[in-house]
Amino acid sequence: MRGALPAYLRIAEGLTRDIGAGRLKPGDKLPTERAMAAGMGVTVTTLRKALAVLTQRGLLERRQGSGNYVRAGDARQGVYALFRLERPGGGGLPTAELLSLDRVDKPAGLDLGSGAAGAWRIRRLRFLDHVPVALEDIWLDGRFEGLTAATVSESLYRSYRDRLGLVIARAEDRVSVGPLPGWTPARLGLAPGTTTGLVQRRAFDADGRIAEVSTTWFDPARAAYVARMS
Repeated sequence: MRGALPAYLRIAEGLTRDIGAGRLKPGDKLPTERAMAAGMGVTVTTLRKALAVLTQRGLLERRQGSGNYVRAGDARQGVYALFRLERPGGGGLPTAELLSLDRVDKPAGLDLGSGAAGAWRIRRLRFLDHVPVALEDIWLDGRFEGLTAATVSESLYRSYRDRLGLVIARAEDRVSVGPLPGWTPARLGLAPGTTTGLVQRRAFDADGRIAEVSTTWFDPARAAYVARMS
């Protein structure tokens, strides 16, 4: 898949989201590394790289001769820390299929943080654990250069950071309902015009300027919007 995260990072992100959603609880012992690797279709070496990421995040305790145990910690530190959609039972690994990436004139009234005339328009189909759940229409401020289809990762904020030097410091979401757009692909399983959940986001850079605005339509039968506070 174009832009896919490395296998070890996918595993780490999936486990991080499961911990954040409570599907894996502090004190839970994970299966043996050999069993986990076999179940995920990866090598033990790849799995251990993923578990090392969780250990660095403070979410896993690796006890010599005993196994790997979930720890209480801040699960809001993964690649998908600002991604709010989860499966109905919690968690779920996000992936994305790029539908289009275009450099266009900035539409009148688009609320972005610089005077650049152009903007990037990114449209994607979103999945959770390989199930299509959402559609995204994303606008990135034209002051940033260098996006291509080959360099847009499943984690768009990771691509922004690595390719553009843009760190999304915070985001503001407004959740409501609305009809799917006319360009909705058949793979989502819902017809254009169907009323779905709707998330309108403004994302800010480190200087407090709006760097990105987006609209996400999601199927409430297959995904829920979740924001956890501590």
